[in-house]
Order: sequence, then C-alpha cells, then structure tokens
Amino acid sequence: MDRAALFDIDGTLTDTNYLHVVAWCEALRQAGHRVPAHSVHRAIGLPGEDLLDHLLGDDRDRTRDDRLSAAHDTLYATWFDRLPALPSAADLLRTLAGSGWLVVLVTSAKDRELSALRRAIGADDAIAEAGTSDDVEQGKPAPEPVRHALRRAGVPPERAVFVGDTVWDMRAATRAGVTAVGLLCGGIPRADLEEAGAAAVYRDPADLLARLGDSSFALAGGSDGVEGVEAVAGTEAAAATEAAEG
Repeated sequence: MDRAALFDIDGTLTDTNYLHVVAWCEALRQAGHRVPAHSVHRAIGLPGEDLLDHLLGDDRDRTRDDRLSAAHDTLYATWFDRLPALPSAADLLRTLAGSGWLVVLVTSAKDRELSALRRAIGADDAIAEAGTSDDVEQGKPAPEPVRHALRRAGVPPERAVFVGDTVWDMRAATRAGVTAVGLLCGGIPRADLEEAGAAAVYRDPADLLARLGDSSFALAGGSDGVEGVEAVAGTEAAAATEAAEG
C-alpha cells in the first residue's frame, strides 16, 4: 500500500468529545478551578499538559498537573465499556482499507484509552497502525504525531489524508504537509476548521463515506484511488440502503 488514511479518534470516529469535557470540568472543579465548559471543549484534542496550559496558563502550580490528569482519566474511564462510535465510522475505515488505503489512527489518547476506543469503533480488521501521545514528545498541533504516523505507514505526506475534528488536528496535518479533512461531529464550527487548514469539511464519518468518490481521498489516491474508493463506497452505500429498506 502506498497511501495512508490517517484518523484522529475522539470526535472523529467516536462521539466522545463531550465526555472529555465533562471529565475535565469535574477534575478542574475538584482542584478548585472554575473553567467554562465551552472553553474546555475548545481545548479537547490537546494532550493533557498542553490542555492545562491552554486553560490555566503557564504560571499555574504545575505540581498539581498529575493529580488533575489522573482525576480526568479516572472519570473518563467510567465510560470505557460504553463509548459510542459515530455513525458509519467502522464502515468508513473498512471501505478505505478495502480500496488500498493503509488506515492509521493518530490520537492524543494514552494506550489504555486507545484500547477502549478501538473496541468502541469495532474495526480492528481495517486498522493497520495506531499512534498515541506516548509515542511522541510533542502532541497536536505540532506535526510530530502526523509525521510519526507517516513513518509507520511508510508513505510521503502527499500520499496521505488526515481526518480530524479539531483545529489542533487541522494544524498538525497541514504543518506535516498532509491534506487535512475536517468533520463537524466534534462540535467545532466549519469556519474554524477551514481557517486552521481543512481542505474540505464533512458532517460526520457517514457523510464522508457517502462522498468519498469526490473527496480528498480520491485526489490523493490518484486514478487507482478514485476507482477503488468509488467502487467500494458504492457497495457500502447499496448495502446501507438495502438494510434500511428491509
């Protein structure tokens, strides 16, 4: 395979951004910080330390960071057995893998959290590689996570597409020279994603799956990529229609 489909997870393949918002808000409240939920939401997608920098500033008492992060992790872990995948997330990954794309997950999650997220998605058969915040020194919006994924996939930036839901995703991808595709299902407005570098924006995985044939995946994949994506996506769409009618 000479092309890679890179995917963020939270807010992109799983409907978990707002669970993170609740967990961070409660962890911050327990530590005596009152941070508006909308501010926390805008910071989701950053690694824990960077998220705290963004919300509390560089001059905070950093000796409490580990306790804050641990509180968030404990609260979020209570949902591990019922994390919801977004509509058609698994179908999208399988469609791309079936048409010759190497599917790689690129997430700010830690290893234990990644395992729960992969169970929620339910498409391990389509996932070739996965990278977490434990694999790099700098997380998104730095380009390191995306570059790490490219190295694992063994493809150049121009043969890859990154799909994410936050401005941090878009910036990380574009800084790594990879085409960025945004999804609205994480709650970030279209204008913000486009300003951060999104070449195209779709509603959710189901919307991207339905429009793969004229998406950035078709462009990055060349003629083979176009034909493969259109053929497999057409099969998936027909199956979905048949199931709905049945």
